[in-house]
Amino acid sequence: MTKPAGARRHLPSSPFNVPAPAAPPIENYEVGDRVSHDQFGLGRVVGVEGDLAVLIDFSGRQGRILSPYSKLTKL
Repeated sequence: MTKPAGARRHLPSSPFNVPAPAAPPIENYEVGDRVSHDQFGLGRVVGVEGDLAVLIDFSGRQGRILSPYSKLTKL
């Protein structure tokens, strides 16, 4: 019995059919988490909108950061 062409494993030395790298998991934030943003600096999570966005208080100025939170780091 043969395997379908899509189920073959990739040989590390082969330049063909290189598998796409897996996307990193999206970090989960909770109200009260301390965070750092590349542009806005330090802040605290004040609201979470499911997997869509988080509301963050940056020293009196609030911001809504959309998922996948690439510039946001949990402290």
